[in-house]
Amino acid sequence: MDWLTTVDHKKIGILYLISGGFFFLVGGLEAIMIRIQLWQPQNDFVSADTYNQLLTMHGTTMIFLAAMPMIFAMMNAVIPLQIGARDVAFPFVNALGFWTFFAGGVLLNVSWFTGGAPDAGWTSYVPLATSTYSADHGVDYYVIGLQIAGIGTLIGGINFLATIINMRAPGMSFMRMPMFTWTAFITSALILFAFPALTVGLVALMFDRLFSGNFFEVNNGGNAVLWEHIFWIFGHPEVYILILPAFGVISEVISTFSRKRLFGYSSMVFATVLIGFLGFMVWAHHMFTTGLGPVANALFSIATMLIAVPTGIKIFNWLFTMWGGSIKFTTANLFAIGFVPTFVMGGVTGVMLAAAPADYQYHDTYFVVAHFHYVIVGGLIFGIFSGLHYWWPKMFGRMLNENLGRLTFWTFFIGFHLTFFLQHFLGLMGMPRRVWTYLDGMGFNNLNMISTVGAMLMGLGTIFFLVNIVVTAMKPRNALGDAWEDGRTLEWSIPSPPPEYNFLQTPLVRSYDPFWKEKMDGNTGMTPAEPVGPIHMPSPSILPLIMSIGLFIAGLGFMYHQTIVGIVGLVITFGCMFLRSVFDDHGFHIEPEELHDKGVKA
Repeated sequence: MDWLTTVDHKKIGILYLISGGFFFLVGGLEAIMIRIQLWQPQNDFVSADTYNQLLTMHGTTMIFLAAMPMIFAMMNAVIPLQIGARDVAFPFVNALGFWTFFAGGVLLNVSWFTGGAPDAGWTSYVPLATSTYSADHGVDYYVIGLQIAGIGTLIGGINFLATIINMRAPGMSFMRMPMFTWTAFITSALILFAFPALTVGLVALMFDRLFSGNFFEVNNGGNAVLWEHIFWIFGHPEVYILILPAFGVISEVISTFSRKRLFGYSSMVFATVLIGFLGFMVWAHHMFTTGLGPVANALFSIATMLIAVPTGIKIFNWLFTMWGGSIKFTTANLFAIGFVPTFVMGGVTGVMLAAAPADYQYHDTYFVVAHFHYVIVGGLIFGIFSGLHYWWPKMFGRMLNENLGRLTFWTFFIGFHLTFFLQHFLGLMGMPRRVWTYLDGMGFNNLNMISTVGAMLMGLGTIFFLVNIVVTAMKPRNALGDAWEDGRTLEWSIPSPPPEYNFLQTPLVRSYDPFWKEKMDGNTGMTPAEPVGPIHMPSPSILPLIMSIGLFIAGLGFMYHQTIVGIVGLVITFGCMFLRSVFDDHGFHIEPEELHDKGVKA
């Protein structure tokens, strides 16, 4: 019950991690089935129809249900600690964000058991996704599931914006914020502007499918290219929503394990803001082949190449941070160092794709598949693995096993490059993406087989990580507050795992890398900014869970045209909103004399 009603950001972070990890395994299983189908020509491991469902659900699950929640897990676990806050700005809303995301994710995956998952690709392009070509309920699950999950992401983003703007400890100006906090801040701003575009598109598609609207129905005057614009105005900032927090993680990890201040901090901040800004200027590079004309293609081509500049600044700053540092090759740092060249390769192919004439050749081939997996897996997933190994002792009070960690890194790293490096060449040789099978004698056989072996290795690496988690969970919780001994930011100045109120006294921040500064001055902890006093805490609540169950019921009801069921679901949700509005919840206080032994019971 404690976990179902919690509004504690640390526990919500763990909930995000568990659910994101579960969906990551589901998405990974789908990926392996795709690779088994393609490991030899004219294979019939799965049918063409099942293949399309696997392909669609793999992309949708990995982007929306695995990557996003694992980013939110780290943001929840770390951001309030890094800025010296006792919780996020709106703890209740934080819980609601998690449960609505979870309800949407479960709804999307229910589709497997009710006659067919969505099968129009993870971008769900019309007219393929309209009821003319996808007559069953698969795409309805996509449309409604993502709307519910999107609510969670949107309110989560708003919450973190409010938290970072308003709840920083005394002395922590914007230019003293840790890099991870900065990237989370820009990410939250991107979520605020990008997700409404997706919501608008999904609502329009829902009206087309459920109520015979004609937004995208070409026969009745709709416009199919309109969906592409709406989707990519969301979809391109989305890749920066995914990758920026990974940049933040890499900055923290490389700085800590090089025992050096992050090189060029202010330029890193500027580059992050610039990436966030330019991220909205490049969406039509996904549409070079739709015939927008030379002017539009040229403008979006230039904007796409420009975005490589702030990214390049970051790469050099990480290299210069390591330069002359006393580097420790922990698992977290191995993933961070492996991230750098891998992400550069993803970026280089991105610049190749940015050239509109060349894109006519690359588009819809495996070259594009290779490119975005280098960015999303080689960037984001490496960043998540790095961050999890780095902050695991802070979240759970236990150190992950380093030997198993190195095993995870090498199997995953080698498997990743085996899988996706060759796909560049498959694409240049002309293998189209999203195909169910291919003919013998086209030169695709060996590369596809090696690619499948690589995918198995990545699966093995993930299993090693799960084993590591189980082995670690058996150990006593004995991690030090400053678990890596070189912690630079505020989260390392308190016990691991942190007590439920985080900081006994709000810390006073005197420089960038505040905890490092205190250690250099000979102090064991942070200088407090206030005396010890009663600490105000938010009350737990079951309402977020019930509200998201209401949305889940409403989604199913409207999808199957059971209006009564849909209305019942909405009544449950709005009833909870009414209760929350009418009954004031003032929380409770922890008095100074009971301030001992309040750790997170995980």
